Amino acid sequence: MRSAMARAAVGDDDYGEDPTVNELQQLAARILGMEDALFVPTATMANLIAVMCHCQRRGAQLLLGAQAHLHVYEHGGAAQVAGVHSQALPDLPDGTLDLEQLELIVREAHGSRYHPRPELICLENTHSSAGGRALPLTYLQQVRLLAERYGLRVHMDGARLMNAAVAQDVEPARITQHCDSVSLCFSKGLGAPAGAVLAGRRAFVAEAWRVRKLLGGGMRQAGVLAAAARIGLEQAEETLRRDHDNARRFAQGIKELNSPLCSVSLAAVETNIVMVEVKGLPPAELCTYLQAVSEEELAETGCAVSVLLFPWSERTVRAVWHCDVSAHDTELALNKLSFVARKCQEKLAQGWGSSPRGTGEH
Repeated sequence: MRSAMARAAVGDDDYGEDPTVNELQQLAARILGMEDALFVPTATMANLIAVMCHCQRRGAQLLLGAQAHLHVYEHGGAAQVAGVHSQALPDLPDGTLDLEQLELIVREAHGSRYHPRPELICLENTHSSAGGRALPLTYLQQVRLLAERYGLRVHMDGARLMNAAVAQDVEPARITQHCDSVSLCFSKGLGAPAGAVLAGRRAFVAEAWRVRKLLGGGMRQAGVLAAAARIGLEQAEETLRRDHDNARRFAQGIKELNSPLCSVSLAAVETNIVMVEVKGLPPAELCTYLQAVSEEELAETGCAVSVLLFPWSERTVRAVWHCDVSAHDTELALNKLSFVARKCQEKLAQGWGSSPRGTGEH
């Protein structure tokens, strides 16, 4: 990937003259089944551009899940920058929305002089907060039909769309056919250092170019980034399938560990994310123990490993696989989790608290 970046032919992308960017945009549009695509610095910007292009009237409303990345983790850009009202609905465990509730809200506002105008439905696929669940194709079709009944458009936050395609063993275009626009991130599972695309109809992408400029996303010799993104896109199936296998192995290992400290739902592990439920100590504390190394660990296991997990919620830690995490790394992480869980249980049994002795030593 770095070699491709060094060799990339470049030009001024702000004038549409960077050949590597142009090739990437064409490739992405073809893979996503869209007429055109636009290279942008981040998927957060891609999502904001989509909202601003689809919701141009004042008083516009978008509907999305309460735990959607666009709603929770993108600094409220839809409100702060686009001036668009968000109607957040409860997410179901698999990342979908209750379609009856969705239609009820849309129908209530449709034609009302008192409600914001519903104009856009935003979906996230795969759904990060649901543990990387891939949205069912039948569900996407139902959302599309609902949107068409009321004249709404559908945008997909497809930051991890390629994970969904690999997990469902379908072409990405099979998924995006139910959407008016889609974003795709290159710097997550695809392993590029930066970049995303926003894809849709040609007129939509032409408007998206103007909004990208407004948001400061116009770049010059961006081919060095586009070259890395193309490598990630071309190798996506092999890379992501390996990530999914490693995540599944980690989840199975936790199941086999049978520790009262942590548990996992194997049915919920569909892609490269594993949500681990933690009992007996705060998730942030468990993450601290997993990251720390100690002489005790080295003496007992023969190696000292630092494992980075994220304390996701009050009772959950999140583990995510990417191209730099190997099957061997996954086994090391499992061994570390087993060591930490065992030490925590020993201390709890002795009434000394949950801290494994020496895990704070570096």
